Amino acid sequence: MSALNHTSVIFDLDGTLVDSEPNYFEAGRQLLAAHGVTGFTWADHERYVGISTRETLADWRERYGLTAPLADLIAEKNHRYLELARASTRVYPQMREFVERLSDAGVPMAVASGSSRAAIEAILAGTGLDAHLKTLVSADEVDHGKPAPDVFLAAAALLGAEPADCVVLEDAAPGALAARAAGMRCVAIPYVAAQADDPAFAAADLLLRGGQEEFTARAALDWLASGAPGTSTA
Repeated sequence: MSALNHTSVIFDLDGTLVDSEPNYFEAGRQLLAAHGVTGFTWADHERYVGISTRETLADWRERYGLTAPLADLIAEKNHRYLELARASTRVYPQMREFVERLSDAGVPMAVASGSSRAAIEAILAGTGLDAHLKTLVSADEVDHGKPAPDVFLAAAALLGAEPADCVVLEDAAPGALAARAAGMRCVAIPYVAAQADDPAFAAADLLLRGGQEEFTARAALDWLASGAPGTSTA
């Protein structure tokens, strides 16, 4: 596994390591309802998968005519989300195994997410992933969220890794674009199956069209260890 000696792995959090989107949907639905906006559906939520909380709420202020200050909306949604996340957040079993095996192999790892740092820390602590994932970057700590490369470049800098030596795991098109813009390899695991044909995923070095159902820790580790060039599943 010599290729692993020169590899750092950067994980997106929501929809990649953990199935947190149901909690984000419910937090958003509750927030909108509290501000007089009803009828927010899962289909409405899906268009924001992979977009930072700040950018999502900025769009909602315009789309739904919300009058509260953006900072207040962010604080409210984070509060609602954290209550839900602490109660229940599911780690994808194969992702947990992958993180543990990378940790055993001494591979540097980081989390780079559009969530707030408080949300990232709460989820990692609540799921026990914080035992292995200690380097974190939130979208609030950089100038631009995904699809800009800022969070991934910041994570690489904290790991002391060159972008070309980093592999990103992502579930959303903006994240895949961000990885490419950062000059990093990308394993794309689409959360929304209908988005697998998004052009953003076409540039991924490994595209698992079946999402988490197709991902296995062993296959991913073998792919990393082989130093595999860009390949995509049919």
